[in-house]
Amino acid sequence: MPRLLLIDDDEQLGPPLAAYFKRFEFELAHAARPSAGLALLREGGFDAAILDVMLPEMDGFELCRTIRKDSSIPIVMLTARGDVMDRVVGLELGADDYLPKPFEPRELLARIQTVLRRVAPAPAAARQLRFEGLLIDLDRHAVQRQGEAVELTGTEFELLAMLAGAPGKVFSRDDILEKLRGRSAEDIHSRAVDILVSRLRRKLEPLDCIHTLRNAGYRFAGVRA
Repeated sequence: MPRLLLIDDDEQLGPPLAAYFKRFEFELAHAARPSAGLALLREGGFDAAILDVMLPEMDGFELCRTIRKDSSIPIVMLTARGDVMDRVVGLELGADDYLPKPFEPRELLARIQTVLRRVAPAPAAARQLRFEGLLIDLDRHAVQRQGEAVELTGTEFELLAMLAGAPGKVFSRDDILEKLRGRSAEDIHSRAVDILVSRLRRKLEPLDCIHTLRNAGYRFAGVRA
């Protein structure tokens, strides 16, 4: 049974949400304060985290940044009023998805299921993409840059696998959003893709394998090894 951690100071939110998730064979633990949530995460055993933006002790953005220092666990952020800047900042800090408050539990469940599918290991035989200075292991969700391991979030890995899986092909922002989110991109700010690409490029430096085509999108320019 997948285990989820909700970090939200609304004491009334945890119990009904846990009961709802249990119907779909998900276990949900609730921490009302970031310090308590971080302590639980350090104990391990969680498959994804759900963070509210408005929290005591530290806001959700700082909490996301703190988690990302040590973990690539999938993170879904709950943003007030669906503010675009909240979404952008969350993605910049390493969140995998976001959901505006108030939300429907079934939509949150769908978002969680989507990010978990993205990080689940593939059951097929080992598959790898090899380029000069870059190795992408599709089954282990592992990446090596010039022989060194690179820590990527689930969304960053899926973006890289998507681009590297079709070298030279130009993917528009909408192509990328629909692939990663599994739904229409009309309600998502297009800057989200630019943020993800920028973050991925920084992690792949000094390799220069993701190129921007003005007004068209992005393409992978790695050389096959």
